[in-house]
Amino acid sequence: MDMLAKKRVDLTKLWWLWTLCIIIAINLFASSFHKRIDLTNEKRFTISSPVKKLITSLDDVVTIDVFLKGEFPSGFKKLASSAADLLQEFKEYNNKNIQYRFLSADEPIEGTERTYADTLAAMGIQPINLKVQLKAGEQSQYVYPAALVHYKGRTVPVNLYSGTQILITPPELNSAEALLEYKFANGIEQVTQTNRATVAYSVGNGEPTGPSVYDLVENTLKKNYNLFTVNINSQPVIPDTFKLLMIVKPTIPFSEEEKIKLDQYVMRGGKLMWFIDRLQAEMDSLQIKNQVIAYDRNLNLEDLFFKYGVRINPDLLMDLQCDFLPFDVNGNGQFEFLHWNYFPLFGSKSNHVINKNIGLVAGKFVNSIDTVRADKITKTILLSSSDNARTIATPALISGEENRNAPEDAQFKRNNVAAGILLEGVFTSLYTNRITTNELDTLVKNGAPFKASSADNKMIIVSDGDVVLNGMSHNEPLPMGLNSYTVGSQYQYQFANRDFVINCMEYLLNNSGLTEAKSKDYTLRLLDAEKVQDQRGTWQVLDIALPIFFVSLFGFLYQWMRKRKYSV
Repeated sequence: MDMLAKKRVDLTKLWWLWTLCIIIAINLFASSFHKRIDLTNEKRFTISSPVKKLITSLDDVVTIDVFLKGEFPSGFKKLASSAADLLQEFKEYNNKNIQYRFLSADEPIEGTERTYADTLAAMGIQPINLKVQLKAGEQSQYVYPAALVHYKGRTVPVNLYSGTQILITPPELNSAEALLEYKFANGIEQVTQTNRATVAYSVGNGEPTGPSVYDLVENTLKKNYNLFTVNINSQPVIPDTFKLLMIVKPTIPFSEEEKIKLDQYVMRGGKLMWFIDRLQAEMDSLQIKNQVIAYDRNLNLEDLFFKYGVRINPDLLMDLQCDFLPFDVNGNGQFEFLHWNYFPLFGSKSNHVINKNIGLVAGKFVNSIDTVRADKITKTILLSSSDNARTIATPALISGEENRNAPEDAQFKRNNVAAGILLEGVFTSLYTNRITTNELDTLVKNGAPFKASSADNKMIIVSDGDVVLNGMSHNEPLPMGLNSYTVGSQYQYQFANRDFVINCMEYLLNNSGLTEAKSKDYTLRLLDAEKVQDQRGTWQVLDIALPIFFVSLFGFLYQWMRKRKYSV
């Protein structure tokens, strides 16, 4: 070999050595310093600032068990992949204190014979039954789209999918992906927080306290907050230690003394959540007589609500978008499930973080709400009817005979009739220049002098008390949002009532800013089926034939250049 050829070989070896060193250096640098450039329009790969602050502030290890391991349909595989990407991004901000693993719910818990599925079921996480066609025939497959967040001996369950359990659609899975950051961050915040907010449930005006509020009390309030009951009739003032007071379906009118206490509680910064049935209309009466007359309860709240900017009307909302009830349509004892227009289903308008990416919310005998002028108050409609609704004035006769004939669609002309409103701003007291000297002295004596207006405050008013109640089946309480009349039928479905209530409370009480993560939108970019069919051949050539052509061309050129370079 001549000197020129030997020198050329030495230079080639040196070039490869330098290339290898550069590649190693780049990998070592990349392993220590990471930077992701998010080019998506919706910034889906950018962690929001409050979540970053939460993760970086962790002082001990948080372990997250995600139960999305297994052979699932593509939608849930994509959800699992997105969850893994997100949790890996969490680790980038606190690698030491964020640990995660993917498990199958059928796996046994270490050291026990129980499976994770048993633990999830005990925590209220319901599986989704996916029927898959296998060689042996149709078989049920269960998926638990959930996670458990562990920290210092405490565990919090996180539901990663809140869509339907009957028909799983791409939009619902897309919404679940969009909420992953918020769901995981909220679970971490719940399991790590040491001081939980104190909330109160009013029992002074005939509010339900039995099995019908089991899901609200046990699975919603007690799990996330310190819960107390309060009788505002016997309390001189509502204590400020209660950050939120919930008033659910009262049946006894409010006295002026009680209204003053509520009004001043708001003026001092207390949050209120009202779930009010203005009309007396119950399914028990309808079942007994097959008809019931809806009439005003006269709760004596009209002037208070009016001062705050809303009016609950003495009417009933009917909607073609509604839940089912069994009816004896032929009078021979053979029941058939039909739509019941008095049970409207409120679809999410996603106009606020409270109702963003949640499913349908079920109501029963709902009143409509109007907004009225109230200075310095901003009103946001959270629940509203579909585009095919109507209202009927009271006194109204409700009869099961109505469903013998299909409803006349021409009567359902109203759209977006409000049934739930968020009020925000500076509230003005109803009792300015109206309160007596004795009442003023009572407030001062109890350390709560009269205030004519509040600082910035919030409250939520929903014109249906049944939204937060649960039904019963075989003497067992059902989950909130599940119609007891459809249990066991093909129409059984758990609506998003619990999600709505939780979102309302988190918005009113949570000051950490995690709701910023909930406001993300993931645009679902579906393929145009018509274009796919028309341009199928073109794209097959581009995706299959063109890469093969370029690989072959590169190979041919490489061999040609090699022969030319080393030929004698």
